[in-house]
Amino acid sequence: MDATYKSKIAHSRAQWGAVISMALCVSVLIASEFMPVSLLSPIASDLGITEGQTGQAISISGLFAVLTSLFVADLTRRIDRKLVVTGFTMILIISGLMVASAPTYPVLMAGRALLGVAIGGFWSMSTSIVMRLVSEQDVPKGLAMLNAGNAIAATIAAPLGSFLGAYVGWRGAFLLVVPLGLLALVWQWISLPPLPPRNRERSGLLRLLARPQVALGMTSILLLFMGQFALFTYLRPFLETVTQVSITILSLNLLLMGLAGVAGTYLISRLLGPRLFSLLAAIPLIMAIIAVGLIILGALPSAVAVLLVAWGFFATAAPVGWGTWLSRTLPDDAEAGGGLQVAVIQLAITLGATIGGLLFDAVSWWSPFALAAALLAGSSFMAVAAWRNSRNALH
Repeated sequence: MDATYKSKIAHSRAQWGAVISMALCVSVLIASEFMPVSLLSPIASDLGITEGQTGQAISISGLFAVLTSLFVADLTRRIDRKLVVTGFTMILIISGLMVASAPTYPVLMAGRALLGVAIGGFWSMSTSIVMRLVSEQDVPKGLAMLNAGNAIAATIAAPLGSFLGAYVGWRGAFLLVVPLGLLALVWQWISLPPLPPRNRERSGLLRLLARPQVALGMTSILLLFMGQFALFTYLRPFLETVTQVSITILSLNLLLMGLAGVAGTYLISRLLGPRLFSLLAAIPLIMAIIAVGLIILGALPSAVAVLLVAWGFFATAAPVGWGTWLSRTLPDDAEAGGGLQVAVIQLAITLGATIGGLLFDAVSWWSPFALAAALLAGSSFMAVAAWRNSRNALH
């Protein structure tokens, strides 16, 4: 076999090994971010706080992810990207250790804040790093690998957290993500080549938002994720206190919801061609109807199980649609638009979980579900407005 050909094969394997190492880190980040959803009750009981306060552990990670995603490129512009991304992986590991051993609520929140820094920084850098690791025609495949890590983690985080929490406690559940973080760190250090920073002019976020279609689309994304996490964050206490299911059935419901999300992502991604805006408008509207259904039928375990499967099917697929929208709307500013989208999504998660928690404690369990329905209906309306704007721009 020709030596040059052998060298190309080895180089290609090294490139994809680096991409897979980043996909593993994405999985650990997302699993860590959403694991509290299924562990709200035991965390609240152990630390002597309310479930609404515990829900803020998701809010604070989202807040710090927003801040980091907005400023990380400027703050690290002279640092090798390999050092930047492995640094964020180290922060992920430190966060896991802090949360697992947190003796008090402030320490728990500090650990979750560090997780937000890791999430915002890593996601903001991921697209540009993949673009440098693989050839131009392989960039979609590389980004798909990262999103696969995201989807898998989103699928298993809640049911796995619920299952592990029942056997090793909530602290043990968080501690188990640390070895995976260490594996990702070592793998990245070995597989990532030096990635010196590139001095390029960056598109301003305000300039992007000055485009009407971008502003309308980002507003729809904001309302979508706010509505999703106003409800999703408080599913466990809802299932325990309203539906009154056992821990086994609770874990099964969350697992089925996650598996439905994988199926929804696959099926809906195949329909995004000419039906993009139809799906972007229909998905949040269907989710709003499901939220109302959970309020009305919350005491019926079988009905709730069916509604949660439907929720998982549509909620997990929604980001695929908005990712496609971004690639079509900002083909020349995809990196800047991606950073803006990360900030909007994390801000939405923060606001949804925070307001939902305040309502859960101050009013009743149904109030964050009602808020979710209203926000999701608003997301559908804004998606229609973005579609109309795009049509007008073509004429």
